[in-house]
Amino acid sequence: MKNSISLKLLGALGILAPRAFALPPISDAAALDLGRRVWHNECGGTVSGLTSWNAGEDFPSLGICHAIWYREGQREKFSESFPALVDYLKQHGAKLPPLLVTHQHNPWPTRDQFLAAQNSPDMVALRDFLRATIGLQARFAAERLEQALPQILAAAPADTHAALTRRFNAVAATPRGIYALVDYVNFKGTGARAEERYHGQGWGLRQVLEEMRDVPPGAAAREEFARAAVSVLQRRVKNSPPARNEQRWLPGWNNRCLTYR
Repeated sequence: MKNSISLKLLGALGILAPRAFALPPISDAAALDLGRRVWHNECGGTVSGLTSWNAGEDFPSLGICHAIWYREGQREKFSESFPALVDYLKQHGAKLPPLLVTHQHNPWPTRDQFLAAQNSPDMVALRDFLRATIGLQARFAAERLEQALPQILAAAPADTHAALTRRFNAVAATPRGIYALVDYVNFKGTGARAEERYHGQGWGLRQVLEEMRDVPPGAAAREEFARAAVSVLQRRVKNSPPARNEQRWLPGWNNRCLTYR
């Protein structure tokens, strides 16, 4: 496994050519620390939380990032990321458990069947695999950030590119800011996909950057990023279908965003 990674984040200022933003190298220890932070945010750092299926959802959420895994042919509003995570882990030397060797798609038709299988050999082996690859999963989450800003700028009006890039870079000016960006992209996506909307309004990184006010880089930017994230998620809950009962998640979401400060 590589001891460090360097990620180039390409931004744009209006019609100017993209300029590179490079994350500092991430050591194995730093990747493990990042992974544990994300794991704690997603499921309290519990082993059981590595294989979850939330009530009211039609898919399981797996690993420290709670990556979504769909059944074959399933289409939803939210981006599926577990197959890409599995490919990444395999490419970086992780030995897949039998379940992931034989199943490309989520094999459990319902949440009840998934919960009934929690102590099965396949599920136990899956949790052991996910627990043993925390650092690699964190690197996968960090590499997703590599494409976040280009995706956001490609979907946003040209006259907003300068402000979005400026705010992104202001947050990314410190290690804690990089954690905030990595975690939020993993948590709620880039906000660039038109499908991820309630009443035409998204809740990803793009929307948080749009909500932000311009402040100096560093701690002030992290504080403003946290405030904007809470505001965007409150709007999401207000716009969400009542049947999803997303209000129940808002306190935990707010507490997660406050760690970005």
